[in-house]
Amino acid sequence: MDNAIQAVLDVYHGRILDERTRLRENPAIRDSKGKDQLMRAVGLDTGRLLNLLVKSLEAPTILELGTSFGYSAIWLAEAARATGGRVITIELYDYKAAHAREMAAKAGLDAYIDFRVGDALELLAHVPQGLDFVLVDHWKDLYEPSLEILYPKLNPGAIVVADNMVRPANEEVRRYGRAVRAKPGITSVLLPVGSGLEISRYDPVPAYAEA
Repeated sequence: MDNAIQAVLDVYHGRILDERTRLRENPAIRDSKGKDQLMRAVGLDTGRLLNLLVKSLEAPTILELGTSFGYSAIWLAEAARATGGRVITIELYDYKAAHAREMAAKAGLDAYIDFRVGDALELLAHVPQGLDFVLVDHWKDLYEPSLEILYPKLNPGAIVVADNMVRPANEEVRRYGRAVRAKPGITSVLLPVGSGLEISRYDPVPAYAEA
């Protein structure tokens, strides 16, 4: 990481630490009126893993579902810059996307990120074919519907990562886990990194192999 990116990550890490401290002291914040001010960031270990996975790809088209305040987008965009790729990130709230855009500019990575604001499923329907990497990290009830839209858009060898698959555990993420593993050509593993990551790779069976 260069100095500009590290400085931005340090700001995020300070906010993440403060947020986690406040949540331990007052868990009710998660369900309070101000809950949409929470970062809900993936955390350092997950950020590093996302970065490493993207760097295993060549000139990838990267999709992030759930920009929030932009922490994971920094990790994805740094990898996109290193590999000749580009990030499309989707966020429901314009104030979160604006903050993420500002932080990306401070990191010198804004040229590698296409910020889109609005309903995730509507915007996802207009994302073009040819996705090489996807991070699913938005509202949990949208995980499975998002999968149904993005799956036909995946390139062979594409990687799909879903966050919060262990914590907080609920039926919505479990449905996603079952659904992604049932998709043809998908190999998937659940890793105890951060809040739990379902990491899936798409390798379709060649047409000649089905004959």
